[in-house]
Amino acid sequence: MVIIVYDLEMTVRRKKGQIAEIIEIGAAKVGTVDEQPRIVDTFQAFVKPTVVPQLSPDTTEFTGISQENVDGAEALPQVAREFIEWMGQEEYFLCAWGPDDQRQLIQECRRHQMSTDWIVNHNNLQKMLSKVYKLEKHQQMGLKPALEMLEIPFSGSHHRAMDDAVNTAHILVKLYDKFQFRRNKPSDETKFESEVVYKTEHYENLPFAGLANLFTDPAK
Repeated sequence: MVIIVYDLEMTVRRKKGQIAEIIEIGAAKVGTVDEQPRIVDTFQAFVKPTVVPQLSPDTTEFTGISQENVDGAEALPQVAREFIEWMGQEEYFLCAWGPDDQRQLIQECRRHQMSTDWIVNHNNLQKMLSKVYKLEKHQQMGLKPALEMLEIPFSGSHHRAMDDAVNTAHILVKLYDKFQFRRNKPSDETKFESEVVYKTEHYENLPFAGLANLFTDPAK
């Protein structure tokens, strides 16, 4: 089993009705080395937006991602394929800080007519940390305050996908023995926070079984 801690950077929305698009995916793979959790690999890729290809000044200022970065990138379907292949065929848990990245990933996969079957075993590390420290619901911590509380130095740049993913993975490594990871699948409802938890011992996670059908050919 491996744990994939990922982070998304998106275009900034300032007006009602604007669509946010993923423009960067970063991830850290956590495995066990000598029975101890470790970051064993990382992934980073820019993503070309297709609804509004031109980045706004707000987006560039907030993320540090330039128009040149995304112009030279692939669109989400190809980047998602590379990300899935990087994750590997071993059973995995997907983890993010807060619920927003899961919601965005599912929405964009559907917009691109891509399967969401691979977005399984998704865990919200922010919520898990709050449970460990018995915080109230309104006390959900940001990533930087959580790192400070755990005395983990922040490295890299905030609002860059791989840096945020690696910093989040450091939290997971430190609290690994306290976290309980849950198996689930993407909800068919619009509120993705509602999780379906499987407790059966016969659960199988075979993300590559549907990989060939990851993309729908509009011509068919």
